Amino acid sequence: MSDIKSDASNGAGSAGESVDKGQQLTQFQLVWRRFRRHRAAMFSLVVLVALTLFAFALPLVWPYDHGVYREIAGNQSPSWQHPFGTTNQGQDVFAQTMRGAQQSLKVALTVSVMATGFGALWGAIAGYHRGRIDAVMMRVTEIFLIIPLLVAVAALGGNLTGGTTWYAVALIIGLFSWASIARLVRGSVLSLREQEFIEAARASGASASWIILRHLLPNAAGPIIVAATLLIAIAVQVEAALSFLGFGIQPPDISLGKMVEGARTAAFTRPWLFYPPGLIIVAICLAINFIGDGLRDALDPRQTISRR
Repeated sequence: MSDIKSDASNGAGSAGESVDKGQQLTQFQLVWRRFRRHRAAMFSLVVLVALTLFAFALPLVWPYDHGVYREIAGNQSPSWQHPFGTTNQGQDVFAQTMRGAQQSLKVALTVSVMATGFGALWGAIAGYHRGRIDAVMMRVTEIFLIIPLLVAVAALGGNLTGGTTWYAVALIIGLFSWASIARLVRGSVLSLREQEFIEAARASGASASWIILRHLLPNAAGPIIVAATLLIAIAVQVEAALSFLGFGIQPPDISLGKMVEGARTAAFTRPWLFYPPGLIIVAICLAINFIGDGLRDALDPRQTISRR
């Protein structure tokens, strides 16, 4: 009763509908079936998996890393040995691009998990208790909502020595990214708390923390998952912008935004330095957004579901 409620009550199919000799589809199978019908989302999922392998698996077998090699001639155009060419300092741009994608994805995933976890819990507590607790918590949320994200993160990151590492950058971005999730979850909880299964949980003596964690958050999982997915794309853009402005990941490490910043004057003279990291940023963000659209359609309980 407390899990994500089945959509069978929407009239899509009777309780007797089954698959392969009476085996009913699970909620996950129903969502996956919907998601597969979204062609753009499926293609984007393949692209995202390919980019993830490019960032985390390919560096294990590639002969170069993002550092400087004395034996590499500087300022080479793309070749079989260096598919994206080399920098003036003798760095393999292909290896740099893999490292940059890896760092950007690590920042984005960390931000998404951290901001979604904290924001969902904050919004659920505010929506369940209402009254003064809700008013105070929502005022705090609104303060974080009106602060310009990029300006706040740049100001804080620029004054922290640890801001040059990927995990410090992720922590700073996540600190200012949870408020929208909190407001979204609060809205869902305000409607869920009036449902009969919540009243039954209260009547049985369940504590507020148990109801929030066991009943409310699982039933609000749909919008939370979609928001968390889209937050990955936002974090990629913010990290790239910070690195471009000089407040993000710094040398000797590298990120996609830092690569774009370093090659901004060579967009036409040496395009192999500028376009690969820029195109990967665009590809990650587009893929995440299409996946988010697919998840939103798949998790929408108002859509008709076929259980066969």
